Amino acid sequence: MKAISSCGFEHPSEVQQQCLPNSLIGVDILCQAKSGMGKTAVFVITVLNRLEESAPEVSCLVLAHTRELAYQIDKEFQRFSVNFNKLKSMVIYGGEPVDEQVKNLNTIKPNIVVGTPGRVLSLAKKGLLNLKNVKFFILDECDKMLKELGKPQI
Repeated sequence: MKAISSCGFEHPSEVQQQCLPNSLIGVDILCQAKSGMGKTAVFVITVLNRLEESAPEVSCLVLAHTRELAYQIDKEFQRFSVNFNKLKSMVIYGGEPVDEQVKNLNTIKPNIVVGTPGRVLSLAKKGLLNLKNVKFFILDECDKMLKELGKPQI
């Protein structure tokens, strides 16, 4: 609550009013709203409220279709988790050195990983990203991820 008020939130948006009560009690949510309506805050607040500070590594996995969106989501986790001392998040995406990301995964030992599908899949297939403890799985802008599946890979 401290982080929410310090971020300037006073009243929940319509999507937050409709989704937060159910997501906070563990109901799976599928929501659609215009950009800037607070969808990211819904899942960030939910995860931070439901994830125990003693949660094992990679208890939450968020997939985003672009590195920019992944970075933005990770910043939201950091912003809202300011009062959580033990929860750590990390962003992973293509275009960055894999070795450095693997080193950071082993050093930071994040509870929350936000990443792009290609890099997450690559690290998981190589056994470098352990997903056995994932309790929360979020697809942000999944419609755009599915659209990308139909495009030829270059």
